[in-house]
Amino acid sequence: MQSIVTAFSRYWALCANGLDRLRPIADLAARLYVAHVFLLSGLSKVQDWETTLYLFREEYHVPLLPPELAATIAAAGELGLSALLVVGFCTRFSAAGLFVLNAVAVISYYDALASSPAALHDHMEWGLILALLFTARAGLFSIDRLVESWFRRGQPASKSA
Repeated sequence: MQSIVTAFSRYWALCANGLDRLRPIADLAARLYVAHVFLLSGLSKVQDWETTLYLFREEYHVPLLPPELAATIAAAGELGLSALLVVGFCTRFSAAGLFVLNAVAVISYYDALASSPAALHDHMEWGLILALLFTARAGLFSIDRLVESWFRRGQPASKSA
């Protein structure tokens, strides 16, 4: 029985090690996927600004903000935060910002989303990916990781007293 446990433990460690090596690729894929979604949304807003303003006045009911300000914040956030997410710079901040934009979109446009389960599912999926990116450390393929390692190298060695 002991040898079976030992063999299983070795096999499990080998699998876990292999999966750990895939983590940076999964992180990059998640960032690129969700950034693409929000980047396209931001581009569609700025390409037809009059329609965007109409939608924010008549369809999207963003709480506490005038429609023009809400449209501007949404477009700027989708474009700027997506760009940061693509390169992995300020990833946690970017993911948190897009998470908030996504949540506000769901709240503001819930009636229409509720009648379209696929659209609501998409928003839930994006929110989950953004939450995972927000809570994870910087991925290997990110500027955040470069900055983190640069700061670590610049730290003086701690002196024991």
